[in-house]
Amino acid sequence: MLQTFVTTVYQVFLPISLPVIGGALIKHFKPIDTKPISTLSLYLLSPALIFETLIGADISYGEITDTVLFTVLNMLLLWGIAVGIGKAWSLPAAERSGLTLTALFTNCVNYGLPLVLLAFGQAGLDKASVYVILQIIIVNTLGVYFAARSQFSVKQAALSIFKLPSIYAAVLAVICRTAHVELPQELNQGISMISGAYSSVALFILGAQMVSVRSGKTAYTAAMNKAFYAGLAMRLVISPVASALLLYLLGIQGVLFNVMLVLSSMPAAVNAVILAEQFDAAPKVVTRCILWTTLASFVLLPLMIGWLG
Repeated sequence: MLQTFVTTVYQVFLPISLPVIGGALIKHFKPIDTKPISTLSLYLLSPALIFETLIGADISYGEITDTVLFTVLNMLLLWGIAVGIGKAWSLPAAERSGLTLTALFTNCVNYGLPLVLLAFGQAGLDKASVYVILQIIIVNTLGVYFAARSQFSVKQAALSIFKLPSIYAAVLAVICRTAHVELPQELNQGISMISGAYSSVALFILGAQMVSVRSGKTAYTAAMNKAFYAGLAMRLVISPVASALLLYLLGIQGVLFNVMLVLSSMPAAVNAVILAEQFDAAPKVVTRCILWTTLASFVLLPLMIGWLG
Protein backbone atom coordinates (compact mmCIF):
# COMPACT_ATOMS: atom_id res chain seq x y z
CA MET A 1 0.00 0.00 0.00
CA LEU A 2 2.80 2.39 0.93
CA GLN A 3 4.63 1.61 -2.30
CA THR A 4 1.46 2.26 -4.33
CA PHE A 5 0.94 5.57 -2.51
CA VAL A 6 4.52 6.69 -3.16
CA THR A 7 4.30 5.64 -6.81
CA THR A 8 1.05 7.55 -7.30
CA VAL A 9 2.46 10.67 -5.65
CA TYR A 10 5.58 10.46 -7.80
CA GLN A 11 3.88 9.71 -11.12
CA VAL A 12 0.72 11.80 -10.76
CA PHE A 13 1.00 14.39 -8.01
CA LEU A 14 4.61 15.45 -8.50
CA PRO A 15 3.91 16.76 -12.03
CA ILE A 16 0.72 18.44 -10.78
CA SER A 17 2.42 19.99 -7.76
CA LEU A 18 5.04 21.93 -9.74
CA PRO A 19 2.69 24.45 -11.42
CA VAL A 20 0.59 24.61 -8.21
CA ILE A 21 3.68 25.48 -6.16
CA GLY A 22 4.79 27.94 -8.83
CA GLY A 23 1.43 29.72 -8.69
CA ALA A 24 1.48 29.81 -4.90
CA LEU A 25 5.03 31.20 -4.74
CA ILE A 26 4.43 33.89 -7.34
CA LYS A 27 1.19 34.95 -5.68
CA HIS A 28 2.94 35.10 -2.30
CA PHE A 29 6.03 37.06 -3.34
CA LYS A 30 4.61 39.00 -6.29
CA PRO A 31 0.93 39.70 -5.54
CA ILE A 32 -0.44 39.29 -9.05
CA ASP A 33 -4.02 39.60 -10.23
CA THR A 34 -5.08 36.14 -11.36
CA LYS A 35 -8.35 37.37 -12.85
CA PRO A 36 -6.92 37.97 -16.36
CA ILE A 37 -5.29 34.52 -16.26
CA SER A 38 -8.56 32.97 -15.11
CA THR A 39 -10.30 34.76 -17.99
CA LEU A 40 -7.76 33.28 -20.42
CA SER A 41 -8.37 29.81 -19.00
CA LEU A 42 -12.16 30.13 -18.92
CA TYR A 43 -12.71 31.76 -22.30
CA LEU A 44 -9.96 30.23 -24.44
CA LEU A 45 -8.05 27.28 -22.97
CA SER A 46 -10.98 25.42 -21.39
CA PRO A 47 -13.25 25.63 -24.48
CA ALA A 48 -10.38 24.39 -26.67
CA LEU A 49 -9.74 21.45 -24.34
CA ILE A 50 -13.42 20.53 -24.13
CA PHE A 51 -13.89 20.80 -27.90
CA GLU A 52 -10.81 18.71 -28.67
CA THR A 53 -11.74 16.10 -26.07
CA LEU A 54 -15.41 15.77 -27.02
CA ILE A 55 -14.88 15.67 -30.76
CA GLY A 56 -12.57 12.69 -30.45
CA ALA A 57 -13.79 11.21 -27.17
CA ASP A 58 -14.04 7.44 -26.98
CA ILE A 59 -17.26 7.41 -24.97
CA SER A 60 -20.48 5.54 -25.70
CA TYR A 61 -24.04 6.81 -25.38
CA GLY A 62 -24.49 4.36 -22.52
CA GLU A 63 -21.58 5.96 -20.65
CA ILE A 64 -23.02 9.42 -21.31
CA THR A 65 -26.36 8.28 -19.87
CA ASP A 66 -24.62 6.76 -16.83
CA THR A 67 -22.67 9.98 -16.26
CA VAL A 68 -25.78 12.16 -16.43
CA LEU A 69 -27.74 9.83 -14.13
CA PHE A 70 -24.91 9.60 -11.60
CA THR A 71 -24.34 13.37 -11.61
CA VAL A 72 -28.01 14.18 -10.95
CA LEU A 73 -28.55 11.48 -8.30
CA ASN A 74 -25.27 12.26 -6.54
CA MET A 75 -26.15 15.95 -6.39
CA LEU A 76 -29.58 15.19 -4.92
CA LEU A 77 -28.09 12.77 -2.40
CA LEU A 78 -25.41 15.19 -1.18
CA TRP A 79 -27.92 18.03 -1.10
CA GLY A 80 -30.22 15.97 1.11
CA ILE A 81 -27.37 15.08 3.47
CA ALA A 82 -26.20 18.70 3.69
CA VAL A 83 -29.75 19.90 4.43
CA GLY A 84 -30.11 17.22 7.10
CA ILE A 85 -26.85 18.21 8.79
CA GLY A 86 -27.80 21.89 8.65
CA LYS A 87 -31.13 21.23 10.34
CA ALA A 88 -29.71 18.77 12.88
CA TRP A 89 -27.05 21.28 13.95
CA SER A 90 -29.47 24.25 13.77
CA LEU A 91 -27.17 26.19 11.44
CA PRO A 92 -28.23 29.71 10.42
CA ALA A 93 -29.43 30.21 6.84
CA ALA A 94 -26.09 31.64 5.61
CA GLU A 95 -24.08 28.74 7.05
CA ARG A 96 -26.54 26.22 5.58
CA SER A 97 -26.10 27.78 2.15
CA GLY A 98 -22.30 27.77 2.54
CA LEU A 99 -22.36 24.13 3.60
CA THR A 100 -24.45 23.21 0.56
CA LEU A 101 -22.03 24.99 -1.80
CA THR A 102 -19.08 23.20 -0.20
CA ALA A 103 -20.78 19.80 -0.29
CA LEU A 104 -22.02 19.89 -3.87
CA PHE A 105 -19.44 21.70 -5.98
CA THR A 106 -15.93 20.36 -6.51
CA ASN A 107 -12.83 21.69 -8.19
CA CYS A 108 -13.23 19.23 -11.06
CA VAL A 109 -12.08 21.67 -13.76
CA ASN A 110 -8.86 23.41 -12.65
CA TYR A 111 -7.71 20.47 -10.55
CA GLY A 112 -9.76 17.48 -11.64
CA LEU A 113 -9.10 17.47 -15.39
CA PRO A 114 -5.27 17.58 -15.13
CA LEU A 115 -5.40 14.95 -12.38
CA VAL A 116 -7.60 12.60 -14.41
CA LEU A 117 -5.39 13.02 -17.47
CA LEU A 118 -2.25 12.09 -15.55
CA ALA A 119 -3.88 9.30 -13.51
CA PHE A 120 -6.01 7.62 -16.20
CA GLY A 121 -4.69 8.95 -19.50
CA GLN A 122 -6.69 10.15 -22.50
CA ALA A 123 -9.36 7.49 -21.88
CA GLY A 124 -10.00 9.01 -18.45
CA LEU A 125 -10.14 12.54 -19.86
CA ASP A 126 -12.70 11.40 -22.44
CA LYS A 127 -14.97 10.04 -19.71
CA ALA A 128 -14.47 13.17 -17.58
CA SER A 129 -15.54 15.63 -20.27
CA VAL A 130 -19.28 14.98 -19.95
CA TYR A 131 -19.18 15.24 -16.14
CA VAL A 132 -17.31 18.55 -16.31
CA ILE A 133 -19.80 20.06 -18.76
CA LEU A 134 -22.67 19.04 -16.46
CA GLN A 135 -20.90 20.60 -13.48
CA ILE A 136 -20.43 23.88 -15.36
CA ILE A 137 -24.16 23.99 -16.09
CA ILE A 138 -25.17 23.05 -12.54
CA VAL A 139 -22.86 25.57 -10.86
CA ASN A 140 -24.24 28.39 -12.98
CA THR A 141 -27.87 27.48 -12.33
CA LEU A 142 -28.47 25.56 -9.10
CA GLY A 143 -25.31 27.05 -7.61
CA VAL A 144 -26.94 30.47 -7.70
CA TYR A 145 -30.08 29.02 -6.14
CA PHE A 146 -28.20 27.34 -3.29
CA ALA A 147 -26.22 30.52 -2.60
CA ALA A 148 -29.23 32.85 -2.54
CA ARG A 149 -32.65 31.26 -2.29
CA SER A 150 -34.47 34.60 -1.89
CA GLN A 151 -32.48 36.35 -4.62
CA PHE A 152 -32.61 33.52 -7.13
CA SER A 153 -33.64 34.42 -10.66
CA VAL A 154 -34.23 31.54 -13.05
CA LYS A 155 -33.77 33.87 -16.02
CA GLN A 156 -30.43 35.24 -14.78
CA ALA A 157 -29.15 31.75 -13.97
CA ALA A 158 -30.19 30.41 -17.38
CA LEU A 159 -28.61 33.34 -19.19
CA SER A 160 -25.35 32.87 -17.28
CA ILE A 161 -24.88 29.48 -18.96
CA PHE A 162 -24.90 31.06 -22.41
CA LYS A 163 -22.13 33.45 -21.40
CA LEU A 164 -19.71 30.53 -21.04
CA PRO A 165 -17.84 29.59 -24.23
CA SER A 166 -17.26 26.04 -22.98
CA ILE A 167 -20.96 25.33 -23.56
CA TYR A 168 -20.71 26.48 -27.18
CA ALA A 169 -17.51 24.47 -27.63
CA ALA A 170 -19.32 21.36 -26.37
CA VAL A 171 -22.33 21.93 -28.64
CA LEU A 172 -20.08 22.55 -31.66
CA ALA A 173 -18.09 19.39 -30.93
CA VAL A 174 -21.28 17.31 -30.70
CA ILE A 175 -22.55 18.78 -34.00
CA CYS A 176 -19.26 18.10 -35.78
CA ARG A 177 -19.12 14.60 -34.38
CA THR A 178 -22.74 13.78 -35.25
CA ALA A 179 -22.39 15.19 -38.77
CA HIS A 180 -19.02 13.45 -39.23
CA VAL A 181 -17.31 16.75 -40.01
CA GLU A 182 -13.54 16.52 -40.20
CA LEU A 183 -11.63 19.71 -39.45
CA PRO A 184 -8.52 20.64 -41.46
CA GLN A 185 -5.33 19.32 -39.90
CA GLU A 186 -3.94 22.83 -39.47
CA LEU A 187 -7.02 23.88 -37.47
CA ASN A 188 -6.77 20.77 -35.31
CA GLN A 189 -3.14 21.55 -34.60
CA GLY A 190 -4.01 25.09 -33.55
CA ILE A 191 -6.74 23.87 -31.20
CA SER A 192 -4.35 21.27 -29.76
CA MET A 193 -1.75 23.94 -29.05
CA ILE A 194 -4.29 26.00 -27.12
CA SER A 195 -5.78 23.07 -25.22
CA GLY A 196 -2.31 21.79 -24.36
CA ALA A 197 -1.69 24.91 -22.29
CA TYR A 198 -4.80 24.34 -20.18
CA SER A 199 -3.41 21.99 -17.52
CA SER A 200 -0.37 24.03 -16.52
CA VAL A 201 -2.28 27.34 -16.51
CA ALA A 202 -5.22 25.88 -14.56
CA LEU A 203 -2.91 24.41 -11.93
CA PHE A 204 -0.97 27.68 -11.70
CA ILE A 205 -4.28 29.45 -10.98
CA LEU A 206 -5.13 26.83 -8.35
CA GLY A 207 -1.85 27.47 -6.52
CA ALA A 208 -2.39 31.23 -6.60
CA GLN A 209 -5.99 30.83 -5.40
CA MET A 210 -4.88 28.66 -2.48
CA VAL A 211 -2.71 31.53 -1.27
CA SER A 212 -5.58 33.96 -1.79
CA VAL A 213 -8.05 31.94 0.25
CA ARG A 214 -5.73 30.94 3.09
CA SER A 215 -7.16 31.43 6.55
CA GLY A 216 -6.19 34.58 8.36
CA LYS A 217 -6.86 35.72 11.91
CA THR A 218 -10.59 35.80 11.36
CA ALA A 219 -12.76 35.19 14.40
CA TYR A 220 -15.19 32.33 13.84
CA THR A 221 -18.50 31.93 15.59
CA ALA A 222 -19.73 28.58 16.91
CA ALA A 223 -22.09 28.27 13.94
CA MET A 224 -19.27 29.01 11.48
CA ASN A 225 -17.07 26.36 13.10
CA LYS A 226 -19.89 23.82 12.93
CA ALA A 227 -20.44 24.59 9.26
CA PHE A 228 -16.70 24.32 8.58
CA TYR A 229 -16.32 20.89 10.18
CA ALA A 230 -19.50 19.72 8.48
CA GLY A 231 -18.09 20.92 5.16
CA LEU A 232 -14.86 19.01 5.76
CA ALA A 233 -16.79 15.85 6.61
CA MET A 234 -18.97 16.22 3.52
CA ARG A 235 -16.07 16.71 1.11
CA LEU A 236 -13.49 14.37 2.60
CA VAL A 237 -15.57 11.47 3.90
CA ILE A 238 -19.29 11.51 3.13
CA SER A 239 -19.03 12.47 -0.54
CA PRO A 240 -16.47 9.79 -1.53
CA VAL A 241 -18.37 7.07 0.36
CA ALA A 242 -21.78 8.14 -0.99
CA SER A 243 -20.42 8.44 -4.53
CA ALA A 244 -18.81 4.99 -4.41
CA LEU A 245 -22.02 3.38 -3.15
CA LEU A 246 -24.09 5.13 -5.81
CA LEU A 247 -21.69 4.07 -8.56
CA TYR A 248 -21.92 0.46 -7.35
CA LEU A 249 -25.73 0.62 -7.28
CA LEU A 250 -25.82 2.02 -10.82
CA GLY A 251 -23.56 -0.78 -12.02
CA ILE A 252 -20.89 1.60 -13.32
CA GLN A 253 -17.51 -0.09 -13.69
CA GLY A 254 -14.03 0.29 -15.13
CA VAL A 255 -12.45 3.59 -16.09
CA LEU A 256 -15.77 5.43 -15.88
CA PHE A 257 -16.18 4.29 -12.25
CA ASN A 258 -12.66 5.47 -11.39
CA VAL A 259 -13.06 8.85 -13.08
CA MET A 260 -16.49 9.58 -11.59
CA LEU A 261 -15.34 8.65 -8.09
CA VAL A 262 -12.22 10.81 -8.26
CA LEU A 263 -14.02 13.82 -9.74
CA SER A 264 -16.84 13.63 -7.19
CA SER A 265 -14.24 13.41 -4.39
CA MET A 266 -12.29 16.51 -5.38
CA PRO A 267 -11.88 19.38 -2.88
CA ALA A 268 -14.40 22.21 -2.67
CA ALA A 269 -14.63 24.38 -5.78
CA VAL A 270 -13.07 27.84 -5.76
CA ASN A 271 -16.16 29.03 -7.67
CA ALA A 272 -18.17 28.27 -4.53
CA VAL A 273 -16.57 31.16 -2.65
CA ILE A 274 -17.39 33.53 -5.53
CA LEU A 275 -21.08 32.65 -5.14
CA ALA A 276 -20.80 32.75 -1.34
CA GLU A 277 -19.30 36.24 -1.41
CA GLN A 278 -21.82 37.53 -3.93
CA PHE A 279 -24.82 36.33 -1.94
CA ASP A 280 -23.39 36.40 1.62
CA ALA A 281 -23.58 32.62 2.02
CA ALA A 282 -20.94 32.32 4.77
CA PRO A 283 -17.96 33.13 2.49
CA LYS A 284 -15.44 32.80 5.35
CA VAL A 285 -16.60 29.24 6.01
CA VAL A 286 -16.47 28.33 2.31
CA THR A 287 -13.01 29.90 1.94
CA ARG A 288 -11.70 27.92 4.90
CA CYS A 289 -13.18 24.68 3.52
CA ILE A 290 -11.59 25.28 0.11
CA LEU A 291 -8.13 25.68 1.61
CA TRP A 292 -8.22 22.68 3.92
CA THR A 293 -9.98 20.27 1.57
CA THR A 294 -7.44 21.14 -1.12
CA LEU A 295 -4.51 20.52 1.22
CA ALA A 296 -6.05 17.25 2.43
CA SER A 297 -6.60 16.12 -1.15
CA PHE A 298 -2.85 15.88 -1.74
CA VAL A 299 -2.86 12.94 0.69
CA LEU A 300 -6.32 11.43 0.25
CA LEU A 301 -6.53 11.45 -3.56
CA PRO A 302 -3.24 9.55 -4.07
CA LEU A 303 -4.55 6.92 -1.65
CA MET A 304 -7.80 6.70 -3.60
CA ILE A 305 -6.08 6.48 -6.98
CA GLY A 306 -3.69 3.85 -5.63
CA TRP A 307 -6.67 1.86 -4.28
CA LEU A 308 -8.44 2.10 -7.63
CA GLY A 309 -5.36 0.61 -9.24
